[in-house]
Amino acid sequence: MGDDFSSLRVMVIDDSKTIRRTAEALLRNAGCDVVTAIDGFDALVKIVDTDPDVIFVDIMMPRLDGYQTCALIKNNSRYKDTPVIMLTSKSGLFDKAKGRIVGSDKYLTKPFGRDELLEAIREYIPQVA
Repeated sequence: MGDDFSSLRVMVIDDSKTIRRTAEALLRNAGCDVVTAIDGFDALVKIVDTDPDVIFVDIMMPRLDGYQTCALIKNNSRYKDTPVIMLTSKSGLFDKAKGRIVGSDKYLTKPFGRDELLEAIREYIPQVA
């Protein structure tokens, strides 16, 4: 394929350990540097430390959900251009509309596979397209 994901830092925010581990394994195998966070609060601290190129965020999380997390990321001038891809088990129009309002760039419906994850990254990161 010729894709080079090795220089990419990807954050995966999900309260499900299974989803975090699955996404992390798929992305690591593609060469990404992966940072995981268990919720929005955890993520906001780690974003500052790690400066990710792409962020995957689950919608349904306790304390700070995916919409709130996305809004906080996009409201920060330093990260407003960082692609935020929502992970959801629901693919309804309402959810997509709400995601757009808070600035999310794309939706991935669970369960997702390697191809969907890499395709989502490829869409927003020119150097791996």
